[in-house]
Amino acid sequence: MLGKFYARWMYAWETALTTRDTNRIVRPLEWGEDWLDDFIVSDDPEGTPAFERMARLNDRIVERADEFFGYTVPTDFRLEHRYPQLFPTNVRPETLEQAAEFRRQAESGEATTAEFLRFTSPVRTRYPENDTVNARWYPADPAKQTGKPKQAMIVMPQWNADAFSHNALCTLFNRFGISALRLSKPYHDIRRPAELERSDYAVSSNIGRTIAACRQAVVDIRSCIDWLEQQGYEQFGVLGTSLGSCYAFIAAAFDPRIEVCAFNHASTQFGDVVWTGQSTRHIRAAFEREGLSQQDVRKILKAVSPIEYMDRFAAHKKRVLVVHATYDLTFLREFSLEVLENFERLGVDYVSKVLPCGHYTTGETPYKYMDGWYLGSFVYGAFKRLAESAHGLPAGPTTRGAVTS
Repeated sequence: MLGKFYARWMYAWETALTTRDTNRIVRPLEWGEDWLDDFIVSDDPEGTPAFERMARLNDRIVERADEFFGYTVPTDFRLEHRYPQLFPTNVRPETLEQAAEFRRQAESGEATTAEFLRFTSPVRTRYPENDTVNARWYPADPAKQTGKPKQAMIVMPQWNADAFSHNALCTLFNRFGISALRLSKPYHDIRRPAELERSDYAVSSNIGRTIAACRQAVVDIRSCIDWLEQQGYEQFGVLGTSLGSCYAFIAAAFDPRIEVCAFNHASTQFGDVVWTGQSTRHIRAAFEREGLSQQDVRKILKAVSPIEYMDRFAAHKKRVLVVHATYDLTFLREFSLEVLENFERLGVDYVSKVLPCGHYTTGETPYKYMDGWYLGSFVYGAFKRLAESAHGLPAGPTTRGAVTS
């Protein structure tokens, strides 16, 4: 009886959190093939339905995935001192007031600048602000790095995260002697086009743009590791939450330099999350208007689904954490269990932790502290084992995978 009451209470709380924002927009379905021009092959017969063309394009991307997620290492890495800004994605009064206060402090000189790694993304879009990669830099105290390889984490928060999300994890890693880059995902915070209130272009009913955003995110993660290598770092990890976990997984599948992976909510099929998740109801509505089914959405988002790269992920030794939530209405529990089943099948060295909450409630007290403990203790232990084994990877060439234009 108590368990059923708790479940009802948790689902109600989770639903309240996912419905409080009023600025989600149901946009029309767009196939977005123009976002993937370099992978379009004009061998489809004239009159082939758009759905079939997009499904075949996804198959083609998976077949040529090394090329799709390949890139030329950036040459304009730089560190900039900037005033941190919130860049909120909701229009709740308290959030807007907080953002205004950050702006006031910056204008009055009361705020303190922070250091950001900036460079041009190897994957270009039609939005200049999105193509300048932004990662807040949290270097560990050199005294805490002595006697071991220099270690660093790339941290990717959730979809629609503001610019302060997950910063506390970076400072926690610093206490362990681990540096961190808190990476802004494509179309997020300072990279968000001015026309948007939310980070809609990262995941939307424009299929090609959604796939291209994942491509850019994966390449940006790998580029951050290139910069870290140039600074003398030897051992690398990635932490991704929700959408960030998808990006982080694919980056780790294609970059053997990533030896520590923490996935904070995980799923196998991108399309399943879009179709069943509470936070993507507005995207599903656009698909349903055009008569698409869940199986259809799986096919047209196949290229950005972790399940397609599971064997590749398992091919290189890694230490992996998967955190999932029992009452998750965004990444359903069954999808997270599929991840674990595949890891078990492939012999991945993983740890599984379960939160007694949902997706959005993970950010609420007391669950955020439980989550932080799982993530922090795992990253600390995994890097400690790496240091003890003295397992560092040498720097690679200036081209990773295939070169993209």
